[in-house]
Amino acid sequence: MVKEKIIVTSALPYANGNIHLGHLSGAYLPADIYVRYKRFNGDDIIYICGSDEHGVPITISADKEKVSPQVIIDRYHEANKKAFERFGMSFDNYSRTSLPIHHETAKEFFLNFYNRGLFVERKSLQFFDEKANMFLPDRYVEGTCPRCGNEEARSDECENCGSLYDPSELLNPKSKITGATPTLKETSHYYFPLGKYQPALEKYVDEMNKKYGWKDNVLQYCRGWFKDGLKERAITRDLDWGIKVPVDGAEGKVIYVWFEAVLGYISSTKELSQIKNDPDLWKRYWLDPDTKYIAFIGKDNVVFHTLIFPAILMAWNEGGKEQYCLPQNVPANEFLNFEGKKFSKSRNWGIDVDEFLNLFPADLLRYALGANLPETRDTDFYWKEFQMRNNSELADILGNFINRTFTFVFKHFDGKVPALGKLEKIDEDMLKEISEYPKRIADLFEKYKIRDGVNEIMNLAREGNKYFNDTEPWKTVKSDKERCGTTLNICLQTIYTLAELFYPVLPFSMEKLFKMLNSKPVDWKESGKPQLAEGHKLNAAEILFPKIEDEKIEAQINKLPKSEIEAGKNDLISYDDFMKTQLRVAEIIEAEKVPKSDKLLKLKVKLENEERQIIAGIAKHYKPEELINKKVVIVANLQPAKLMGLESKGMILAVENADGTLQVLNVSESVKNGTRVK
Repeated sequence: MVKEKIIVTSALPYANGNIHLGHLSGAYLPADIYVRYKRFNGDDIIYICGSDEHGVPITISADKEKVSPQVIIDRYHEANKKAFERFGMSFDNYSRTSLPIHHETAKEFFLNFYNRGLFVERKSLQFFDEKANMFLPDRYVEGTCPRCGNEEARSDECENCGSLYDPSELLNPKSKITGATPTLKETSHYYFPLGKYQPALEKYVDEMNKKYGWKDNVLQYCRGWFKDGLKERAITRDLDWGIKVPVDGAEGKVIYVWFEAVLGYISSTKELSQIKNDPDLWKRYWLDPDTKYIAFIGKDNVVFHTLIFPAILMAWNEGGKEQYCLPQNVPANEFLNFEGKKFSKSRNWGIDVDEFLNLFPADLLRYALGANLPETRDTDFYWKEFQMRNNSELADILGNFINRTFTFVFKHFDGKVPALGKLEKIDEDMLKEISEYPKRIADLFEKYKIRDGVNEIMNLAREGNKYFNDTEPWKTVKSDKERCGTTLNICLQTIYTLAELFYPVLPFSMEKLFKMLNSKPVDWKESGKPQLAEGHKLNAAEILFPKIEDEKIEAQINKLPKSEIEAGKNDLISYDDFMKTQLRVAEIIEAEKVPKSDKLLKLKVKLENEERQIIAGIAKHYKPEELINKKVVIVANLQPAKLMGLESKGMILAVENADGTLQVLNVSESVKNGTRVK
């Protein structure tokens, strides 16, 4: 098997707050499982991350606390680094963008482009707060997205739909400092010609997808930006905090964080070179065309890792110097919610990693999140489900199989691996299962289907329990001890394989299990083969996964803000309220895409004696022509709303499938238009 040279990165978290469970599910746990698996596979891999310590989120936090940004980044860099360590993240280096080596790297890229005449300096309009007498960076402005209507959009980017736009397009802007309506004031900035690289980026995305199978959500984002057309982007900002623009006449300006933060992956690897006292280490990865670079991120970072960072690297590579490798794949995850709602620091809704690990071991959280990763759609963390995952799966399935096997071996075979006697079909089938599982899991991990891989490993534990029950060693130990020994030998080989397969997911627990087995893991390609020799001495067993009592979970649920829980209860409606909702059958007679939107379709529907316009967010799931003449169910008495400046009088009902796709509810052609649905 050819060994691969791999760089894995996880998105650099802002050092302005604690890491919470949602962050782990997006960019960190799936990457760590993948990296640990690849190390087992013998590949040459480095895992790079660090704190993003510039940009407006830092200054907002500093302003609120009336301290310097340095105080904020020092606090949260150390706190998050320790939280990651406690959780078991296996970074080769966790750096920070405030380090001189990062500033030097960012300035090197800036000056390379500046000296080659790649940048354009131009005047532009930027939001200015007259009351505060300052230009407002993006996160200091909030308004309505001109694309999707999200009322909490930033000045040039919407986290809801992922759109990028000029600040002048933002609707109803408000300053987050004074609450005033800011004005647009002229300033001068340097611009990176992102649009120049659109043809190359389209070719790059298409080739990577054909070769390596990019996730559909990532492709949809990319195609949406390509459709709107990539435009030049300002790479400087009027700020005090950040990397100073290294040219004359640019006083008071810094390199914009969207340009320099992604270069943190390179500077972090350079720091690793210093730590290892190996000056060329970073070059052997980043400047090798055969390097496989995988960027794990959340969906809110797709544009930076599929378009902006590749464009920056393409621009550098054009200069004829070192040739950087581009991301081979960007397996972005959707969002993890908490008890049915988005994590919110302001509403005290959610739980930080450190707080969680003060209550429960890291592996319990790694398993609960790993088995429920938001790979194709948003998922939720529920305390009750966490308890169920631990008690019903880790304890009752995996832990039970390990405990009962060890108990029998110590009681009846002196704690030594019994001999493998004559095999029956049930034994051969189980050995075959063991041998096939490593490849099955590897195939899933290689496709970044980490959640499926985690759940499939647990299925092997289920198979082990079933084999134990079906072979009935509690009977054969009395009637045919050799037969009992064969059963327990195969059970121990299964446990060994489980220890290897689960090692990337449950590193702390599997370390303990290998000590119980008095053995060490082998290379992944050897996994699935019998590894424990007859007579091999085992060590005493311990309970790896104690059950979590109801009281402990109830205590956590009771800590949740009462106001938020009551608000959730208020979401319940009465029967009378439901009856006010008029669901009616309508026929779609016209359909077309909404300009400048990759999500919306403009539909004309016909009820009994009326036609009306509905704007529906289903453009990613249906072509307009596919909807013509379909009979659907609409909410007919919904208050009209405006989306992208177009009036929408109603809402079409659809179901969301497990893969995140939407499917409108169809009605038989024989049902008359306007018929009420009850």
